[in-house]
Amino acid sequence: MFRRGNTTAAAPDFSQLGSFGRRLLSYMKDTLRFLVGTLCIVSMVTNLYAQAAQASPAVPIEPIKAILDAFGSHQLVALGEPHGNEQAAAFRVALIRDARFADVVNDIVIESGNSRFQDVVDAFISGQRVPDATLRQVWQNTTVANFVWERAIYEQFFRRVREVNASLPKQKQLRLVLGDPPIDWSTVHTADDLQKWLVQRDSSAASIVREQVLAKRRRALVIYGEGHLWRHDAGNNLVSRLEAEGTKVFIISTPVFTDLSSKQPGVSSWPIPSFALLSGTLIGAENFQRLFGFPPTNNDAVRYEDQVDAFLYLGAPSTMTTSRLPAPLCADERYVSMRLARMALDPGPPGSPPPADLFKSNCATR
Repeated sequence: MFRRGNTTAAAPDFSQLGSFGRRLLSYMKDTLRFLVGTLCIVSMVTNLYAQAAQASPAVPIEPIKAILDAFGSHQLVALGEPHGNEQAAAFRVALIRDARFADVVNDIVIESGNSRFQDVVDAFISGQRVPDATLRQVWQNTTVANFVWERAIYEQFFRRVREVNASLPKQKQLRLVLGDPPIDWSTVHTADDLQKWLVQRDSSAASIVREQVLAKRRRALVIYGEGHLWRHDAGNNLVSRLEAEGTKVFIISTPVFTDLSSKQPGVSSWPIPSFALLSGTLIGAENFQRLFGFPPTNNDAVRYEDQVDAFLYLGAPSTMTTSRLPAPLCADERYVSMRLARMALDPGPPGSPPPADLFKSNCATR
């Protein structure tokens, strides 16, 4: 019953409607839902435009000091690793060689090493003699079936850390923490065998960071591909797992293939390298999916600044270069056979070039 003042009115009885009336009522309900949904979308878009209108230009600052300053409030600082990019690799070497780095950072957690060989790396970077064939297993035998970690820049990074440690007192020497699951390739014979390891890549890394870094109250630079670092990942990637447990990670994107000068004029004139915070900036307010050319998702309203805290600018996309596979590996028939066999178990994402084709093309240019 509906009561208006002292008057009581009977509730409407829709059971007496004919078929036309019921269809009309259904149409009106659907229309109302559509209008409500449209208003929500309009409101969301309006808010995004309002935020963008209030945003300020991103400001370039000196990157090494900015990264080290981030450790003042964070136990973990994550640096996006654009696989194979030589400019990003050169910056990482400059970062660890800076005299201030070892005063602030204890560990470097890397994606490009099988944690099964942690003892090998511990020995190598402390200055002990380790045969090249033994050391090579660290990056050659990860869960990644393709040849990405065998590009020259990755072995060079291991050797640069060893060189840095040679100049430091023992109590300040850096530790390289291998983040990849401890896969044993002698037990992998099928795609299903490999998949069992691949699904552990983020959970295993998160566990290693908890045990090797957080539990020991150490500070770590985490160097991983950016897909492992973005916050809006439904709790599945490395950073979202750690942050869900209360560990705040400072995340730095390295967008080497995105023309940010089209979003903020003047970026192309910044010093190389440069660092910029994203919160409240024009670039930070950009829609994340569209900025990087990803297909629309349920998170289509997510901004760049929602995913990461800052970005590292290394130059225009046209100036970027990619590290190559060392020529001796291309000439090693045993190695080539092994790599092709592994890539056959993991052909890569649908629509992407087959890894085996990329591998052959890389070697053909040697």
